[in-house]
Amino acid sequence: MTCWRCLHGGPVVPAEAQPPAEAWNGQDVRDLHKEYYNIFKHGNRNAASHLWSKFLLDRSHQLTPEKLTYMFSGFCAVSGSPVSPQDRTRYRLNLDKVGGGKRTGYMYYCCWPCVCDTQDFIRVDTKNVTTLGGHVQQYHFAVLGNPCDHPEELTKTFSQPEIYGRGETTLKQEAPEVRCDESGRLEGAYLSDGGYIIINMFFDEDRSLSSMDESVFERMCTERKEAGFNSGMGEIFRKVAAISPVKLDAKLAICNSEEGTCSNDPDVDGLAHHA
Repeated sequence: MTCWRCLHGGPVVPAEAQPPAEAWNGQDVRDLHKEYYNIFKHGNRNAASHLWSKFLLDRSHQLTPEKLTYMFSGFCAVSGSPVSPQDRTRYRLNLDKVGGGKRTGYMYYCCWPCVCDTQDFIRVDTKNVTTLGGHVQQYHFAVLGNPCDHPEELTKTFSQPEIYGRGETTLKQEAPEVRCDESGRLEGAYLSDGGYIIINMFFDEDRSLSSMDESVFERMCTERKEAGFNSGMGEIFRKVAAISPVKLDAKLAICNSEEGTCSNDPDVDGLAHHA
C-alpha cells in the first residue's frame, strides 16, 4: 500500500504563505495546518517534522499545557503530513528511552507504515517547556539523531521503490527542508535534554482512549521490509534517520553548553542546535 497522503499531501492548506502572527491564536489543529506554507518554505515537509515542532515550541509561552499537547497531535512525526487526532490516527508504542529503559505512549500517524519506521529509528527523550503563565513542565518527545552530523549524505543518490516512479534521487531533492547550516546544525531544530532532534511529542498513555497497538503491525512491517519499503514514506524518512542514529546511552551525546550545540558523532564537535 502506497500512502500518497504520507508522501505528498494532507488536509487542504492555503495556496499562499502569510506572515505568521507574533501572537498566534490557534484553537484547532486546522489552524496549525493553515500555517503550513509559513513553516515549510523550501518545497515540502518530507522528514521535516522538526519544523512543526519548532513552530509550536516557539509559541509555547502563548499556550496552556493542554493546548500545546493537543497541537502536537496535529502532524505525523515520520512523514510530516498534517493529521487530525482521532482513534484511527492514534497508535500505541513502547519505545526505547535515551539513557535507558522503555516508555509506552501514543503517536499520531498518517498511515500504518510510520509505525515500522518509528520502531526502527525514533526514541524518547525529555525537555522542559515553558507554557502560558510561566508554567514549566517536563514533556516526553520523539527524537532522532542529527542528520547534519554527516551532511554529505543528503546529496548521495539512491533509488526509491519503483512504485513511486522517481528513479534515482537524493535526500536534498526529496526532503528539501532538511537543511544544514554552515556550522553543521539542522536548521530550525529544537534539542531534547540528551541533545537529539525533537520531531514531535511522545504522548502519555491514557487507557480511556482507543488506539491501535504496534503489535498489530508486526507482520505488515516485516512484509514491507521484504518488499523494499514500498509503502508510506518509502526510503526518505529512513535514510534521513539512519544518517546519525540515536545512541541510547545519554553520555554518548557530545554537547557544548556554551554554544548550544550537540552531536551524536564522537568525531564531530557539536552540530545540532537549541532553537
